[in-house]
Parts: sequence; structure tokens; C-alpha cells
Amino acid sequence: MKIQKFILFAVTGLLIGCQSKPATDSLICDEVEITKFPYGEKGFYVEKLQTVTPVEGFPGLEVIETSYVNHGKPLTVRAYEMCRTEIEAEDTVLWSLQPSSSSARLDWVLPVTEGFSKQNYLGMNNCDYGGGIPVLDIWQRDGGYAIGLFEPVLRMISMPVEWKRYGKKVSMALRYDFPEPVEFCKDDTITCFKAFRLTHTGDYFNALRTFSDYMQQNEGIQMQPSEPGAFEPVWCAWGYERLFTIDEVIGTLDKVAELGFKWVDVDDGYQIAEGDWQTNSRFPGGDKDMRRMTDEIHKRGMKAKLWWAPLAADPGTKVLKEHPDMMLLTEEWAPEFITWWNSWYLSPVNPVTDAYTRDLLKMFLHTWNFDGLKIDGQHLNCCLPDYNDASQLEYPQQAPEQMPSYFGKVLTEARRYKPDAVVQVCPCGCAVNYFIIPNINQAVASDPTSSKQVRMKRKAYAAMAPGLAYYGDHVELTDGGDDFASQIGTGSVIGTKFTYPKDNPYVTDGPFLLTPEREQLIGKWVKIYKENNLARGEYLNLYTWGFDVPEAHVIRQNNAMYYAFYADEYKGQIELRGLEKGKQYVATEYTADTPVQYDIDGSNPLIEADFVRNLLLKVEEKQ
Repeated sequence: MKIQKFILFAVTGLLIGCQSKPATDSLICDEVEITKFPYGEKGFYVEKLQTVTPVEGFPGLEVIETSYVNHGKPLTVRAYEMCRTEIEAEDTVLWSLQPSSSSARLDWVLPVTEGFSKQNYLGMNNCDYGGGIPVLDIWQRDGGYAIGLFEPVLRMISMPVEWKRYGKKVSMALRYDFPEPVEFCKDDTITCFKAFRLTHTGDYFNALRTFSDYMQQNEGIQMQPSEPGAFEPVWCAWGYERLFTIDEVIGTLDKVAELGFKWVDVDDGYQIAEGDWQTNSRFPGGDKDMRRMTDEIHKRGMKAKLWWAPLAADPGTKVLKEHPDMMLLTEEWAPEFITWWNSWYLSPVNPVTDAYTRDLLKMFLHTWNFDGLKIDGQHLNCCLPDYNDASQLEYPQQAPEQMPSYFGKVLTEARRYKPDAVVQVCPCGCAVNYFIIPNINQAVASDPTSSKQVRMKRKAYAAMAPGLAYYGDHVELTDGGDDFASQIGTGSVIGTKFTYPKDNPYVTDGPFLLTPEREQLIGKWVKIYKENNLARGEYLNLYTWGFDVPEAHVIRQNNAMYYAFYADEYKGQIELRGLEKGKQYVATEYTADTPVQYDIDGSNPLIEADFVRNLLLKVEEKQ
């Protein structure tokens, strides 16, 4: 690789309104760690070639391309590090986007305080968990600094963050550890992944928007438009869990349709086993029984989505006996285990897996007549390198790098049978692998552990893929099991998993029975959802996460501004940002049983608020 420009750079004041140390790069070798270039000691001589290019149309963004040339004695290189920077904290807390995945299922957005340390490896961190977004962002009240990669596939880097032991300083970096030590001989070149650094106003939304816009304009990423049906509210049969019966689902459909839901998700429990996806003994009629269920859904004017956990096959299944060559094999030539399903991982880039998947999709969407797919499992976000010769890879790391393309094939094949198919991938509890997003037409909150996660994930998806439908998952997973306000106020598709007319005796975290009181609650929020249609609106980033209190989100839709504020309790003044000076507005609490209205002056858009949990306002210009 020839690089025309040789730059040794120093950067100060990278973070708006605060100080940072000069960014540094390094080579980590067995013989020596090199942080200054050109390096020439004891017969070693390494030169760094680096271009730093501002990007037209992207204020504050610089693309960094780096390579190292060895002019001296051989070195054994284990890793390289890029963009290491120390930021001086103005407060005792900074806020950060750290979108890596582990079994802890942490928030994507985290406060960074004294003693904080996290490696943020984007490969497999636990047996079932890995992947994420190759962007690390830290911000304070007046702006932020982000670093990351502009690569066409997910690279297995780390993005370490650490609050330094002495002083109010936070370090951040990008690090790549080679799978095997590299013998770096004389005249050899090591070329690093293409990195970037970005200074920005606001919070992680602005960093993710810049990252994703650049990827779409320059790296071949193309987001899918969402089908209109992807924005319709969802009822999921998971309230009946794995032992559901056909009659239980059909017996609930009239109430589901009456309440205004348009999707019915048939969930886990119909299959013989993971991998053998044909119907089990609770479907004595086989395909006919499954078709009977989808026919009943369609009779009521609704569509049907089928739960499926691809790339997993249980030990002893028929499919593994017939096609053992589909299994992903680790470096030790052992299958990769998925603890959640007690299954073996199927290689996502194996041609036999492709053929097997096409046969399944024909059964799901043609024979059984489903209209979409609820693809589920944290194991879908990443995988280990695949050493199976049957996968026909150029190198084992292509398996995790190319895995998202598997879902692109699924979406394309699904549209062959159903041109308006809705395909959702739920990487349960993971920070979504960014490269999955272009291969789906419905995102999901993916088993949120709190209402806050529903909201922060929605903001991330709105930044990266503005037109993509985002399903807020079952409302029963939110705080109190009833927080429709966190779904609707942020522009999320609403959903529930109630049972009716009886409860599920096997449920472990219920009850989910649709009582008269709960029916009234759900009916109210479905009506609000449909009347305001915020899931199709434009998300505006007018408030900074972590520093603006209460937490706030804004959607622009149909010439109105919808503000959503969240706090356990809040009493005080709130500014309605984004209104035009000199204009007069009226704000209505559109979700309140007895709506309250406020007159708003666009030149001084302040209100006195007093609320518990949430305050949702619709603001329109006075006529």
C-alpha cells in the first residue's frame, strides 16, 4: 500500500469546551511497545505513514488511515492501538456510548465516573454474546468526542474506556489484537483499519448519525425501507410461553383484533427442536394445523409473524445428523456451543446452511403462510471464527465479519414469497451489530431490562437508520409492565403479550391475563398510538442525554412537535426546544385522561411541569 502523505499529528482541544491530550497510536510488540514514530533504537526502525483527512459535508469528522513500515530488525507484533486520547472531565461524571455486548446486558449508554473501566471488545465476550457498533463516544455538557472504524464489515476490535486513577481524566482508544502474532520483518507493511475521530455537539445521537451517514455514502451500506406494516401494533403469543396450544392462540384472536392490533407473533414452542423446525406433537395435523392458525389470523384482517432462532441446532437433531458439515467449528475443531438454547452454532456463511435456510423459509412463508419473521437470539449478533473447511472461507474471521449478510439473504428470500414481508432480528440483550441493520426492515428493543433501555435504544436506531421501524417489544418488559408512554413518546411501535380469556398456568413472570382494567389501559394506548402515528415521525435530537433533566425526546409529525419527558418525579421548569421565535403555540397533554393545555411563546418556550413517570405533549402552532 502506498501512502503519499506522511503526517505525525498532535491534537489538542478535541472535545468542545475541555482539554484532551494529543491522540497517540502504538504498536504492541513482544520486543518493545512503540508509541513514538519514526522509532529507531537498538537496530529497530519503524516508520508510521498516516493521512488525516477532513471530510467535506461532515463538520468535525476526520478519517485516519495508518500503516507501519519496518526498516529494521524483525519484530513480533501482537496488537496495534489507534486514537488513544485522554479527556479532562469538567464534572464528576461524563456520559458515553459503549455499544459492546456481554451476558450482563448492560445499557448502551453509560455514565463514566471515578474507577470506571471497560474494554468493549466487539468479538465474542461470552459464549452467546458478542458484536456491537464500532463507535465509542464520550460527551460532556457542551459537546462530545467520538472515535471508531469506517470498515465495510465488523472488525474484532476493542474500544477501551478508563477513568484514570489520578486526576479527573478519562482515556479512550481503539485496539486490534491479531488472532496470531505477526512476524513484522524488514520491508513489511502493517496496514491498520480505517479509523475516524469526530468532535460534535450534543450526545451520542449526533455521533451515530454522522457515522451511519458516512457509512451509507462511502462504504456501501444501504438501509432497507420499512414496509408500512412494520409500523402496526403487535400482539405476541409469548404470554402463553412454550407450551401454548393452537386453540389458546385462536381463542385470543377476536380480542386482539378488537383492541386494534394488526400483527400476531406466534412464538417459541411450535418446533420439534432448535434446528428441526417442523411442528411438534402439539400440532398433530402438522402443516395443516399451522396453516389453520395463520388462516384464522388472516380472517380477522391481521398478519402473522413466526418466531425463529436460526443458526442454532440442538445436539441429536435430524438436521445435524443429515448435515453435520453445517456446524461452525472453532480453532480446536470443536462446535461452538450456544448455552441459551443448549445448541450448536451453524455457520452463517456455509453454502449448506444457505440451502437449508431457503427450504425453511419456503415452509414458513409459503406452506404455513406467515407474513413475516421474528428472528430471535443473542447468538445472532456475532460468532467465533469458523475453521470448517466446508464453509469455504478465505480466512476464519470471515464468519463473524460476513454473518450479517445471512440476514440479507433471509430478507431477500422472504420477499420472494411475501413482497411486503416484515423481517425483525432481535439480538436479545446485545448492542446490535451495526451491520445487521441494513438487512432488516424492523428493529426491536430486544428484551429490554428497563423502560430506559427502550428509550436509549430507540434514540440510537433513530440516529443510524431514521426510516427504520423500531418495535418497543412487549410492554410487559417495561417498568411496571405498563409503560406504553416510553414506547409511544419516543416513536416506537407498541406491543403486548396478554393472555385471554384465561391466564397461562405455566408462566413464570406473569400474570399476563387481560383483566378489564388492563383491557381499558391497552385500548387507550392503542388508540393514542394510531391517532398520532409517531413511529413514522422524524426524531429530533434537541436534548442531551445525561445532562438535560428530565430526560427528553422529540418527534416531529404532521406539522406538530411531540415532546416526551421522563423522570421518576419532576417538578420545575421545562424548556420546549425547537420552536420558532415570534410564534405562538398551544401544548396539549395528549395522553392524559383529562388533557391540560399550555400557551407557549416560541421566543420563551418554558412551562412549569409537575409529573410522575412521564409528561407527553403535542405542540401545535396557534391558528
